[in-house]
Amino acid sequence: GVEVEPAALALIARAADGSVRDGLSLLDQAIALSGGRVAEAAVRDMLGVADRGLVFDLLESVLRGDAPAALAQMGHLYRGGADPLTVLQDLLDLSHFVTRLKLAPEAGTGDPIAEGDRVRARPLAEKLSIPVLARAWQMILKGLEEVQMAPSPIQAAEMVLVRLAYVADLPAPAELVRSLVAAPGLSGTASGSRGNGAAIASASSPPIAVAQPTETVSPRPSAGNVLRAVAELPAFRTEPAHDPMPQSFAEVIALFDKRREALLRSHLWSDVHLVHFEPGRIEVRPASGAPRDITNRLGQLLSEWTGSRWLIAVSEAEGEPTLREQEEGRQRDLRNEVTSHPLVQAVLETFPGATIAAVRERFAAVEPERDETYPEDPGEEADTEEDGA
Repeated sequence: GVEVEPAALALIARAADGSVRDGLSLLDQAIALSGGRVAEAAVRDMLGVADRGLVFDLLESVLRGDAPAALAQMGHLYRGGADPLTVLQDLLDLSHFVTRLKLAPEAGTGDPIAEGDRVRARPLAEKLSIPVLARAWQMILKGLEEVQMAPSPIQAAEMVLVRLAYVADLPAPAELVRSLVAAPGLSGTASGSRGNGAAIASASSPPIAVAQPTETVSPRPSAGNVLRAVAELPAFRTEPAHDPMPQSFAEVIALFDKRREALLRSHLWSDVHLVHFEPGRIEVRPASGAPRDITNRLGQLLSEWTGSRWLIAVSEAEGEPTLREQEEGRQRDLRNEVTSHPLVQAVLETFPGATIAAVRERFAAVEPERDETYPEDPGEEADTEEDGA
């Protein structure tokens, strides 16, 4: 037979995560590597799992705010073969277990896996508050995603530990709220003057009344004082600059050009038949090539850009040709007009095979206004001179 330590079985069961097949496979590997006795240390090496006691030490260090100790412990675990991702998963599991003990002191009773953690977890549950535990759990959970995506998992895990350690100096959100409503002469709670180890020490330390100093002393900055100062600042609101209301569908297209919505502008130009337009309300008939949500997007963006509500309705009426069809028709009529001009006809007859490549409109220059001091009749001066003579 094979002798297996209970702690080794607990590690295999935790790693299997409810899968019987994975549990049996891990047990077979442990037996093959052990040589007749499956020890806890051998299973930890096989799974890359850190010693549970060392993980507890790491959790206590970060919640105490001791970043150098936490980094040293993480480096020791990493050099011992522990996977950084697995270490953070163990920290997450321990923070959850400590929270359960905080709410229900009998949690985990009878569970062979949890019984070994109760001795170390109970003192933490008594000292730590629920807000501190919940914040730690959320930060570790977020850190797991960062470690999985980081090119260097150990570096990402160390940064998670640094954040956890330095957050321990910050008061809980409830303490910040109390500091805002406290008397101006008080810092709100004892959290404003806490140093490292605040998360563990604050829950067991009774509040201390501090006498007001009689001398003029610069107050020590605290989170409550900073937030109170910010709250007392006048609120300056910057209203977003809105575009003027388009007065035609062509101005709507121009607005989409200005806002660089090229794709939606292209569909409005080519695939939308205008049925009715008035500022704030548009009826259209989308063509088959238009996106299904074009009316929703059109109304949403126009309302956002102009600051006024726009209603976009879909109609079954034929409506006008699309702006693209209108432009193509105008270009076609212009080409026909140019082609029928006598000078153009003469050029085409003189140069057989010549074609009209493009038609560009040239606008006549505006004649300068005549100076009103000029006489309307050039002969008036001559007549005057003759009379004088």
